[in-house]
Amino acid sequence: MPAPTDAGVRRNGDALVFTGALLRAHVPALWQAAQPLRAGARRLDVAGVQQLDSAGLALLAELGASDGTGLAIDGMPAGLAELRAAYRLDDRLAFAR
Repeated sequence: MPAPTDAGVRRNGDALVFTGALLRAHVPALWQAAQPLRAGARRLDVAGVQQLDSAGLALLAELGASDGTGLAIDGMPAGLAELRAAYRLDDRLAFAR
């Protein structure tokens, strides 16, 4: 299990798999690392995420919005449900209507 300060993204099949801490300090590097992995992704796997803040949520939402329909989210790290509710995002991290 990675330390909470570790942050990473990799491709596994049709998923972008995130690990560690999706925090403001890590978002620029994660965004850059995710760009070559995005094409054809259908899911965001966040089961290995130990920490998440609003910047991490914004990263996931932006990556998920790339195809217009949103990507399925696998996993529910601590804080994700509360942040989704606060920003009125649905289960694919798109604005709920």
